[in-house]
Amino acid sequence: MAKAIKKQVLGRGLAALLQDSKTEKSNEESLIKGPQIGTIVELELGLIELNPFQPRTQFNIESIHNLATSIQELGVIQPITVRKIKDNSFQLVSGERRLRATTLLGLKTIPAYIRIANDQEALEMALVENIQRQDLDPIEIALSYHRLIDDVKLTQEQVSQRVGKKRSTIANYLRLLKLEPLIQTGMRDGFISMGHGRAIININSHYDQIKIYKEILSKKLSVRATENLVKDYNKPKALKIQTTNDLPEFVKDGIPKISTYFGHKINVKMEKNGNGKILIPFHSKEDYKRILKLIKSDS
Repeated sequence: MAKAIKKQVLGRGLAALLQDSKTEKSNEESLIKGPQIGTIVELELGLIELNPFQPRTQFNIESIHNLATSIQELGVIQPITVRKIKDNSFQLVSGERRLRATTLLGLKTIPAYIRIANDQEALEMALVENIQRQDLDPIEIALSYHRLIDDVKLTQEQVSQRVGKKRSTIANYLRLLKLEPLIQTGMRDGFISMGHGRAIININSHYDQIKIYKEILSKKLSVRATENLVKDYNKPKALKIQTTNDLPEFVKDGIPKISTYFGHKINVKMEKNGNGKILIPFHSKEDYKRILKLIKSDS
C-alpha cells in the first residue's frame, strides 16, 4: 500500500518540503486510504513499475551514480511522475534516472506526482519529457519525434508545439532516419555529428553514404569538408560523346540494330569507366508516343 514515510536522513530535498510537522499525521492517514490523483506523495519503490513506453534504451551508468550522489546530499529535488493503474499500483511516466538512482541508494520511497493517463498519453508524456533532456544524441531525438508522429498520431506541426521547436527543426531530425543504419549508429556513438549526417543524407545511395562515412572517419573531415565532398559527388559527371571508332565493338555492333528498331539513329555516350547512355531522339509528340509504345511493348 502506498503510504507517506518520513524521509531518510540523506538531505532534506523535496520530500522534506512536502511534509510539515503539523500536518504529517493527517497526511499519513489520508495516504493510507490511497493517494489522491494530482498530488505529490512519497511512494514506496515497490509499488512503481517501469514505463513500457520509455523511449530511452541506454542509460549512462556513471551519470546514474552522479545523480545518486546528488540525491544523497540534497534529496530528490524534482518528483517523478507516475500514473495510477490500480488501487496500489503505479506506472512510471517520467523520471527513470531519478528512480534508478534512488534504488541504487537503497531508499524505500521517492517523491512522486500522481496523475491519470491512458497508454497514448503516457507515451506522449514520456517522449516529450525525453526530448527535453540535454544529453540526447541526434538519432535518439529523431526517433522520439518519429514515435510522436507514428504512435501518438501527431502532425509535425503538433510535435513542434509540444516540444517548443520549429517545424523545420523537427523535419531536419526526422531526415536523419533516412541514413544508413551504420551511420546512425556512428552518430549515436559520437563518431560523427548531426552536421555530418545532414550532409550525408543528400546522397541517395546507401552504398555511397557508407563510402563517404568511412572517408569522414579515415580523414577526420570537418562538417564543411564533408559538405564540399558531397557537393562534388552530386556534380553531374561530364560525358564524352564518342565517335563510332572510339566505342567498344559490342556497342558499335548494337547501334544499327537499335537505330532500326526505333526508326532513328541513336547516339551513345560513354565514360572511361565503362558506364554509358543510349540517347534516342524524337521529333514530335506523336514520335515520342510511338517510341514509348515500342518500349512498353517489350517490357
